[in-house]
Amino acid sequence: MTRSLWIKQPLAMHTNTCADSEGGLVIDTDQGVIREVVARGALPSTPCDAVFDARQHVVLPGLINTHHHFYQTLTRALPAALNKPLFPWLQTLYPIWASLDENMLFSATELALSELLLSGCTTAADHHYVFPDQLTQAIDIQMDAAESTGMRVTLTRGSMSLGAADGGLPPQSVVQQESQILDDSLRLIKRFHDPAVGSKRQVALAPCSPFSVTSELMSESAKLAAEYTIRLHTHLAETLDEEAFCLKRFGMRTVDYLEHVGWLSEQTWLAHGIHFNQDEIQRLGAAGTGICHCPSSNMMLASGICPVLDLEQAGAPVGLGVDGSASNDCSNLITEARQAMYLQRLKYGAEAVSHLDALRWVTQGSASLLGRQDLGVLTEGMQADLALFRLDELRFSGSHDPLAALLLCGAHRADRVMVAGKWLVEEGRLIHKDEARLRREHQQQAECLVNKL
Repeated sequence: MTRSLWIKQPLAMHTNTCADSEGGLVIDTDQGVIREVVARGALPSTPCDAVFDARQHVVLPGLINTHHHFYQTLTRALPAALNKPLFPWLQTLYPIWASLDENMLFSATELALSELLLSGCTTAADHHYVFPDQLTQAIDIQMDAAESTGMRVTLTRGSMSLGAADGGLPPQSVVQQESQILDDSLRLIKRFHDPAVGSKRQVALAPCSPFSVTSELMSESAKLAAEYTIRLHTHLAETLDEEAFCLKRFGMRTVDYLEHVGWLSEQTWLAHGIHFNQDEIQRLGAAGTGICHCPSSNMMLASGICPVLDLEQAGAPVGLGVDGSASNDCSNLITEARQAMYLQRLKYGAEAVSHLDALRWVTQGSASLLGRQDLGVLTEGMQADLALFRLDELRFSGSHDPLAALLLCGAHRADRVMVAGKWLVEEGRLIHKDEARLRREHQQQAECLVNKL
């Protein structure tokens, strides 16, 4: 017998549609999908097994994080890496990350996903590209950690194949041979990638960046992704240093390089996307290539500001990501949406960007980047992934527009979070995780990693 839950008469709801949804949503908790959107003053078309009174809650589609490096939660606020731009920052951290082991990665992944979940995030993409000899099956470990949280994930098989000895940025201790990378990529696709509607685990291929992988690996990864219909991800146009590297090594700018290696397509989404000229923006839009805006990281490393509105106008989908927790130092997606709104206002003006834009980027926009047509919108048949926030803290007192208040007043922790029709967070607490244990074990692993250097 199908069971149903009526999330009744929310204080406010953002659906990414024009439908009247003031009466709430009916969730099929067995199938994990939205069965009905209820209009103002209406009742569900059929009786429900249970009712959740949402009059004190603002309801959003589950937030979707499209760029992260979970392992970096182990090196937050590290003194040696403070106050540096991207390249020196990376060169400081690479030798530390080279000591990552399996226990460290499991703990980092579990904590990062739990932190995201508490912020209202229900789907997260991670870009893991560090594979020292003791960590050859990193994505397998991350899949195990993700399953323990109940969240949806797109885990990318990242890679670095161009070490310092061959003109790249990373030390040789963290690079792999191309054949090893491609063989493992195929193994992971066959073992873990689930393309079905409602999937909770997917795989993408993600050579790290132009300054850490060869052109051959980029091209071969594109061919493999096309063969198995999976997505591609990389860092691109994050800094002027990267642009200079591409011009010197490849004799072309970043988007020219992207096209040269077969990546300028709608199956690709890029992290950062800051330093594009107008012609490049038009080419990205025409190709349908997506951009993940990472405002906090871009500010912390002083990399620049992503031209989000120009990209969207050109036809490029835009989503949000918190980026690594060593350049953001935080894995909180609702606060990242606030940062995105403010940073884009700084670029385009107060009247050009609203809280509704930021809420769209962090839900529907991010779903587009991952190729998920079943997420990011609250309407009949979509996956029942929800983030519910209360406005009963001091920070919200005196606010009048509930949706605007989420970002303007600085919401940072969801009261309830649902994935596939199941509550994973209730009253602001993880149902299936002990936060004190998570923090204790994670801090021990962080200290162990840094002390290995």
